[in-house]
Amino acid sequence: MEDLKVTLKQQIIEALNLQGMTPADIDDNAPLFGDGLGLDSIDSLEMMVLLERNYGIKIEDAREGRKVLESVQSMAEYIQQHRKI
Repeated sequence: MEDLKVTLKQQIIEALNLQGMTPADIDDNAPLFGDGLGLDSIDSLEMMVLLERNYGIKIEDAREGRKVLESVQSMAEYIQQHRKI
């Protein structure tokens, strides 16, 4: 799971063009939105595309999406349970 989290962090940095950040700068359990990484609703759409394109995961329910995109840890756990690719 550690490799998945590092890969996921790199994909987030690339997808959201977070210049100057490295995977080490993102805490596994820190919130991705609000006080944590500070992402917004547009970023959440990019993250949903990232999950679908890279892992074959399509999240239809907004409430489920909020839980999944809470942190890198929650994303990695969801990917491991629902990966299609």
